[in-house]
Amino acid sequence: MRNAEASRERILDAAMEEFSTYGIAGARVDRIAKSAGCNKNLIYIYFESKEILFTTVLQKNLERAFEEIPFSPDRLPEFAVNVFDFAMTHSDVMRLLMWANLEQKTDNPPQRESAHEEKIRQIGEAQSAGRIASTLPPPFLLTAIMTIATSWASTNPFGPSLNPEAAKDRDALRASVAGAVERLIRTDHPTD
Repeated sequence: MRNAEASRERILDAAMEEFSTYGIAGARVDRIAKSAGCNKNLIYIYFESKEILFTTVLQKNLERAFEEIPFSPDRLPEFAVNVFDFAMTHSDVMRLLMWANLEQKTDNPPQRESAHEEKIRQIGEAQSAGRIASTLPPPFLLTAIMTIATSWASTNPFGPSLNPEAAKDRDALRASVAGAVERLIRTDHPTD
């Protein structure tokens, strides 16, 4: 049993590297098998198809992100900074998400959708209670926050590749991310 679990984990690790580099269409099960030190048939026994393997890898890495990045609608600037830090240090996960969005060949893991909906619900409650501005609808606000927080990830074509000098100062970028989100959620609507 322990050997089977170790094999499965090696496959998932090798698949993460393969999928984040080549996407679903470009990934090759034979390369995953070689990298994992197993035969190709074992991959199909555990995961049935390349698409299911991709979804499993995505789900595993999203679970890690959900655990590492706590969410509270009352701490959205801090949440955005934590997403920024995660995006900057986990380029493989960001590439995996990019491939999932580009190729749209797999279902979104249910946990990703439910976590997203729960964040939207909590933002809506915070807006209704007047704790954060209700200028933007909750789904738009969450998307704006995630976009701001991930804008400097290596997968964003408008971030580090166009602004290499700015990308070097992570502390300044972190402060800018927090400041931008703070401006989006302020209830006093400053005129400055």
